[in-house]
Amino acid sequence: MTTRLDPEPVAVAPAESSSLRVAESNGETPAASGDMRKLVMHDTPQPVPLDVTFETVDGSEGTLGDYTGKVTLVNFWATWCVPCRDEMPALSQLQSDLGGDDFEVVTIASGRNPPPAMEKFFEEIGVDNLPLHRDPTQALAREMGVLGLPITVIVDREGNELGRLQGGADWASEDAKAVVEGVIGG
Repeated sequence: MTTRLDPEPVAVAPAESSSLRVAESNGETPAASGDMRKLVMHDTPQPVPLDVTFETVDGSEGTLGDYTGKVTLVNFWATWCVPCRDEMPALSQLQSDLGGDDFEVVTIASGRNPPPAMEKFFEEIGVDNLPLHRDPTQALAREMGVLGLPITVIVDREGNELGRLQGGADWASEDAKAVVEGVIGG
């Protein structure tokens, strides 16, 4: 289930939809199963907007360019998004299991998400190891073609989108960890 972003949908040109494929066993990613069947990988990595700003947990500006050099799993979510509530603990577990110098889960609340509500959301679901970044104007979400929530984007060390998954997923599953480990090692 995917929840539409608020306040209204944004028209975004598709990123060469002909260059997309579902993750499959081809030497690059493990065979798709479980929630990873929804993961769509690009045949050719697509650049992400590394200079579009979002608000970091401390109120300063951040960019996806700040994460260049490590593989990132960028998750767009919102406090009002039911699938996000279900997915976030798995993202937290993935960060605990694989996070470090080579990999990081980056969570960005898109749209109207007041910091106190974000903090309460994480507290209620027991997440304390993911960033409370926000994109209140949805500038980054628009630039990245995020039309619903949650959306999770895999970004390589050079700042290219390798693939994305629309809707919630069990990112703590062995299948998801195999995909991420494949990207980290690749």
